Amino acid sequence: MTHISTEPTRRALHAVAELVLAGPQHRSSGHIRLTVTPTGFRTFADPDLRVDGVDLVGAGRRVPLSGRTCTELAATVGVRAGEPAGVYPDGGGADPEQVLELDARAAWWLERCWAAGAQALARLAPDEEPILWPEHFDVGIQSGGVGYGVSPGDRYIAEPYAYVSPPEAGTGEFWNQPFGAARTMRELDDGYADAVLAFFLDGRRRAA
Repeated sequence: MTHISTEPTRRALHAVAELVLAGPQHRSSGHIRLTVTPTGFRTFADPDLRVDGVDLVGAGRRVPLSGRTCTELAATVGVRAGEPAGVYPDGGGADPEQVLELDARAAWWLERCWAAGAQALARLAPDEEPILWPEHFDVGIQSGGVGYGVSPGDRYIAEPYAYVSPPEAGTGEFWNQPFGAARTMRELDDGYADAVLAFFLDGRRRAA
């Protein structure tokens, strides 16, 4: 796949995930976890809100994300914008008054990567529920003391990637990051779940 620039769209989606979904959910039900869907992500508990493509859906409404602030978006679905206060120290740092701009193709690619990651994680460890964490915006699990997941990109790698993060990173070419091992989703057959799962399985074998 031709490389798609995702950073502006990733930051916009991260802002919505933290300020419009996870924050109101935490104030209502005490949960910060989000759930990946085939076309985006949604709250785990009340209020029932989801991002579908480049739209916010909730309270019987579908609202485009682009051109609006998180404060405006939250008001349209009957919640108050704000991050999960006091839960984690270093979230996305989004401004609820910043106007969001998203590229539909970039959003599609990010959402496809999360969905492939969630599918691979469910097959890797059927007893563990893949969670999209609003802090770092990765879908992940812990299994046997090792972290597995898919990140939309961060300070380590600027594009979506899958990772294996053991308590102590091993040596050799496989372990190519300070936190363990990572492969971009483009390297993994353009983000297909089978290729992501194969990487996870290889990492689990090497970590053991």
